[in-house]
Amino acid sequence: MSGWTIWITGMPGSGKSTLARIVARRLLQHQIRSQVLSIETVREVLTPRPRYSEEERNIVYGTLVFIAKLLTQNNVNVIIDATGNRRRYRDAARHSIRRFAEVYLKCPLEVCIRREARRKRRFGAPSKIYLKGKTGASKTVPGLGVPYEAPFSPELTLDTFQVGAIECAGKIVEMILTKLSPVRPPRMRRR
Repeated sequence: MSGWTIWITGMPGSGKSTLARIVARRLLQHQIRSQVLSIETVREVLTPRPRYSEEERNIVYGTLVFIAKLLTQNNVNVIIDATGNRRRYRDAARHSIRRFAEVYLKCPLEVCIRREARRKRRFGAPSKIYLKGKTGASKTVPGLGVPYEAPFSPELTLDTFQVGAIECAGKIVEMILTKLSPVRPPRMRRR
């Protein structure tokens, strides 16, 4: 059986990277290995000096989906940590990956801006993106310069403003265990 992919999506600062890593660690407690696939890691290879243009995003997200598809076809479980500001990026993954789920992290823009401003661990994400968006230094910040298109019907929606990271991670793991991970029948004993 192939692996599965979940895409944790939401505005910058909504908690994607934090949750992706907590979920991966929690899954190990269930003997389920997974690979966190961060958009920032892919972007570093494809566009070392990113412009975040629409054309560049199409290439980077297309590559991200392609990598996730290849990994899942080779029995690797994937957790995508990426904003994916356009719905079409996430829809492409849904259409090309058989066992796929989308997790939407809902969080007010003001809260995301505050979190991003005080964030110490960046997980490869650019720093001060909202400040750059507000001052005009960047016109491509999701939620400010370009739209963030929330999913229409994700498998799971979590309000990361109201619910803490540990509880959110637990809900993601529960969704994976019930909807994506196969239930293996007990082995028959030989007599």
